[in-house]
Amino acid sequence: AITTPNASTMALTPSRVFAALIPAETSRSVGDRENEFGVVQSRTVRKPGEDSCSGVREVQVRGTAERSIAPDRARVSLRVKSKKEVAQEAKNSVSRRLEYILQAVRQQGIREENMTVTRDFRRVENAYHMEAEVGVIFSDFGKMQNVCNLLVEKLDSTVIISPPYFYLTAEAAENLKREVCLAAVASARNKAQEVCRAVGQSLGKPLVIKEEEMKEWEGLTDDLAVSNNHSDTPTMQQKIKNATISVSCKVFASFEIKTKEKSKKNN
Repeated sequence: AITTPNASTMALTPSRVFAALIPAETSRSVGDRENEFGVVQSRTVRKPGEDSCSGVREVQVRGTAERSIAPDRARVSLRVKSKKEVAQEAKNSVSRRLEYILQAVRQQGIREENMTVTRDFRRVENAYHMEAEVGVIFSDFGKMQNVCNLLVEKLDSTVIISPPYFYLTAEAAENLKREVCLAAVASARNKAQEVCRAVGQSLGKPLVIKEEEMKEWEGLTDDLAVSNNHSDTPTMQQKIKNATISVSCKVFASFEIKTKEKSKKNN
């Protein structure tokens, strides 16, 4: 149902309001109220110095949007270690496997800035301990799997591969928020335009656009619940879904309703 915020209508008709078309002739506040469609019924906004006949007729709405994006990076740790009575033997054992790991990673086109190598050499009791770790950041998850599968095949248990840690870069997260906010504004404008069209009016310029709520959460609830109900290690797809970022946004917008004179001039 479409109605105007007339005092008698508000008092006698309990029907739901789809939109509020605020007439210029009244400056009486009918109070802010949002219905289940996300459309606001409110009072006329009047600029300072305007009289009761020059108020701006407006339509007020709320728009919402929600988007999700999968992680775009994965970090994996590759470790090799050795324990020998002779120091050089421990170093040589680790160095050979470390060089093979670095070669396998480079063959997948991974740049040096996405690799971090650390070496730890120490003596414990009567033996020398040598350990090396390669931290790799992948943007292509297929290449990550290729590297890990190759190392497991060639080095077997002499290489320790950590489970991949999936995450979304800060730049991608900001782009997602911006996209969702713009989508919510577009939703509000489309809603206002449909309301005006339904009552034979033309939508004018925006008067107010305000972000009211922005929510962000990680993971998909259903997938997390399924994963938690099983003792097995989550699959690669489950890990990606659990690291998926979702964002929702709600905006309030008020648009001017064009007068017939303005509409004719624009035409």
